[in-house]
Parts: sequence; C-alpha cells; structure tokens
Amino acid sequence: MHGFAVLLAVLLPAVAQAAPSATAQREIRGLMDALSASSCEFQRNGTWHGRDEARKHLQRKYDYLLKRDLADTAEQFIERAASKSSISGRAYQVRCPGQPVQPAAVWFKTRLDALRGSAVPGR
Repeated sequence: MHGFAVLLAVLLPAVAQAAPSATAQREIRGLMDALSASSCEFQRNGTWHGRDEARKHLQRKYDYLLKRDLADTAEQFIERAASKSSISGRAYQVRCPGQPVQPAAVWFKTRLDALRGSAVPGR
C-alpha cells in the first residue's frame, strides 16, 4: 500500500496541472494578437505603455498563471491577467485613437466576443 501512495503522490501533480483547452489557448492568443495589431495604448499603475510592451507584460502574467493552473479559459485570463495589477489592484485602462479611455477588461471582453462571433464551426 505504501508504494501506491508514493506513486499517487508523484502522479497527482501532473494530472492536476492540466493545460487550458486548445480553444482557450487560441482565444487567449487571439486577444494578445488583437492588442498587438491595435494602435491602442495600455495603462498600468498610472503609466501608459505601447502595445508591444503591454503584450510582453500580459504574456509574463499569463505564463505565471499557467504554471499555477489559473488560466483555463479566456475569461480567466481577462479577469486574472488583463484587468488589473496583481500588485496594486489598480484597474488597467486601454486608450485607442478616437475613442474614450476604457477599462482593459471591457476592451478584452469586446475582443473576445468578436473572436467568438467570427469563429468558423469545425475549426
């Protein structure tokens, strides 16, 4: 019985560390691509950043969440990585030319809805 407990202790973390589904990975990548393709700026903790720097920052946060199995869906990515600073708690903002500043959570949710609306069945 002791051998079984040791085997279970070794295998259980591998099972618990499941990756997000292919759909979730595609959606999250699509959200980051939308940011990179935009001409918007991203504010975190009171400072505006260009799209490339913003994407790098969000990628680091996403990688952190993946290691802890905390970003299984695009919604979780938006909530846990793209909405607010995990240190200060301040909401991120997005500023796009010709549009009012808006919370990053709203901007990303709008992009997610667009991604899902343009999805081709069977892909």
